[in-house]
Amino acid sequence: MHFAVSTFRPFDCVRAASFSVAIAGGCLAAAPATVAAVRETAVADLVIIAAGHHSGLRQGMACRLSRGDSSVGEVILTEVRPSASSALIVNMAPGQSVRVGDVVSVKTLKTQT
Repeated sequence: MHFAVSTFRPFDCVRAASFSVAIAGGCLAAAPATVAAVRETAVADLVIIAAGHHSGLRQGMACRLSRGDSSVGEVILTEVRPSASSALIVNMAPGQSVRVGDVVSVKTLKTQT
């Protein structure tokens, strides 16, 4: 999905960041990252994340946003670059808003053993 907005470049505000990548059970697991910026657009608000492909993030992943012990919301990764990503907000906790510094972690399914 591409939008014809010539002046909006979501990654202009992201500085390079280094994150470790953990290998768990042979699968690439993304390390928690943080929100670098929130950009309002005419269509939707974008969350810019200071982690990308090098951290194990992939387009289409569902991620949780949290602040301390509180859940803030959920996002879906729409574009992933080597060290930065953009995401669309799909769910927000009541009374919450996304802030710079919120922790972003990949949503995983829990299986019963």
